[in-house]
Amino acid sequence: MVLSKTRLFLRMIDFEHTLFGLPFAYLGAFLAVRGIPAAYHLIWITVAMFGARTAALCLNRLIDREIDRRNPRTANWTMAKGELPVPLVWAAVFACLGLLFFAAYQLNPLCVKLAPLAVAVLWVYSYTKRFTWWCHLILGLSVGMGPVGGWIAVTGSLDWQPFLLWLGVGCWIAGFDTMYACQDIEFDRKEGLYSIPARFGVEGALRFAKAFHALTVVFFVLTGLVLRLGTWYYAGILFAIGILLYEHSLVRPQDLSLVTLASFKINHYVGLVVFLMTTIDLLK
Repeated sequence: MVLSKTRLFLRMIDFEHTLFGLPFAYLGAFLAVRGIPAAYHLIWITVAMFGARTAALCLNRLIDREIDRRNPRTANWTMAKGELPVPLVWAAVFACLGLLFFAAYQLNPLCVKLAPLAVAVLWVYSYTKRFTWWCHLILGLSVGMGPVGGWIAVTGSLDWQPFLLWLGVGCWIAGFDTMYACQDIEFDRKEGLYSIPARFGVEGALRFAKAFHALTVVFFVLTGLVLRLGTWYYAGILFAIGILLYEHSLVRPQDLSLVTLASFKINHYVGLVVFLMTTIDLLK
């Protein structure tokens, strides 16, 4: 019974998708010290990211469970089907938020002071599709806080440089989330929900996705210029550009059959590649 519930919980929070945000959180920390941070910092950054992301996913599934139940695409999701008790998932939310605050306390006072702001942003995001089609960008900026958090975790100070990386990550996530939302265009319109595809159609949404990803490249390049990064970093950015171009080649207004592959499976590699190449650049 416990094992079964654990499997359902891990499936609900898409545990493997932690790779989206974690490499960029590490990247913020590595860039802050121009090398490899102390193991102590990396451990608590990992704990904080796990707590924040798990709480955010649980919140989203809880808050949207009635909407997900009516959507044919999401009707089989764990909370939509009622496979986990609602009180149990709420308990997981507060346990993970507690984990986030505990990790922040282990790092430095500024992390503790800013943790409530991070929680507020993550909490509010789940309601945004009810009132603004900018929900995709809000998602991106909420998840994209990772690099800033990683920077603050090791420095204890709020500097402006990691905000360029934050904007880059935010636009990257907004781009593929806009693309992914094209699957729900008719449902969103029927339900009166806000999204870029519902507002501008599939063709317009894919143009928005391309624009977001163009801005991603701009902010990544600006990060490299401001922090005076070298050849290996830019090689990583070029590789990421290749991934993004391939991703957009897979999705057309008349054919959304590969949108999940493009939006999630391929995108796993962007953060990982940029992080690894930046690390090489810093240590060379």
